[in-house]
Amino acid sequence: MNVLFHRGVGAALGAAALFGAGTPFAKLLLAHASPWLLAGVLYLGSGVGLLIWRVVSRAPAVRLQRAEVGWLAGAVVAGGMLGPLLLMTGLAGMAAADASLLLNAEAVLTALIAWFAFKENFDRRIALGMLAIVAGAVILSWPSEARAGALWPSLAVLGACLAWALDNNLTRRVSVTDASFIAMTKGLAAGATNLGLAVAAGAHWPSASVLTGAGILGLLSYGSSLVLFVIALRHLGTARTGAYFSVAPFFGAVVAIGLLGEPFTLQLALAGVLMALGVWLHLTESHGHSHVHEPLEHSHEHEHDEHHRHVHADGVSLAAKHVHWHRHEPMTHAHSHYPDVHHRHPH
Repeated sequence: MNVLFHRGVGAALGAAALFGAGTPFAKLLLAHASPWLLAGVLYLGSGVGLLIWRVVSRAPAVRLQRAEVGWLAGAVVAGGMLGPLLLMTGLAGMAAADASLLLNAEAVLTALIAWFAFKENFDRRIALGMLAIVAGAVILSWPSEARAGALWPSLAVLGACLAWALDNNLTRRVSVTDASFIAMTKGLAAGATNLGLAVAAGAHWPSASVLTGAGILGLLSYGSSLVLFVIALRHLGTARTGAYFSVAPFFGAVVAIGLLGEPFTLQLALAGVLMALGVWLHLTESHGHSHVHEPLEHSHEHEHDEHHRHVHADGVSLAAKHVHWHRHEPMTHAHSHYPDVHHRHPH
């Protein structure tokens, strides 16, 4: 597998850049809005923005299978409602650079759930990479003084990581569905709910400029980032997508230091080195063996390759990528692969 030119890796890194850079900007907006209200506006901005894009681009309607509705609903609650609320709460009490790097714990929790709850394969190299990321997160979240008040913001950010880890694993179950539809649905449902609850709890509305800025930030850092993340899930599987996405905090830390003037500390540097080592171990993995493809039916964008050899009706072009419901017949072969939508076999 050449990860440097793999579509899934590019999508995951793009998602990481958009999400990571958004954390320091959200920190600035917290000076003008409550954490709960801001979480709602960020997600609602992503949902409305993607809805407008789908209307303008005339994106085709999406019809979920009955089993997929439950997976998507769980992802909306965990990642769309609880995740951003906990992140905004933690950001209100800690430096943005620290919060940005602490978000690497999301990759670890995502992988643990994928490995042990959903039985996604992993090996020693992947496990060592995750251990390095955990070590960096522990160093970063360890309070300099034994005060409960210094620990609670870190626990809130870690809670957001757990919520997003659940979200990632649930979203993988519907990752063959149109990515912009998934992200739009999450944004509209989670944003409207969080915003309504925040207002009911007495949150004050910020200025129009703050609302506009938060909406645009939500579209870029949550909406567009999530579209790319879903595409990566489709090609890489949950744990690996989470690992590549864990570079997001490095983007956030760089922006926080440059934008907010936050200090570059030894603690931050050591945590960054350990996390970078963990990401490198994931980027340089290679996984290939003889495996069996069981019969499978689904719909997603594809082109005809060794995994797509089905017959089309007369007049359908096979040269370009296309979308339709198709069936995969049983097949046994060997090649390097990720645990993508076509490689979820046991090991």
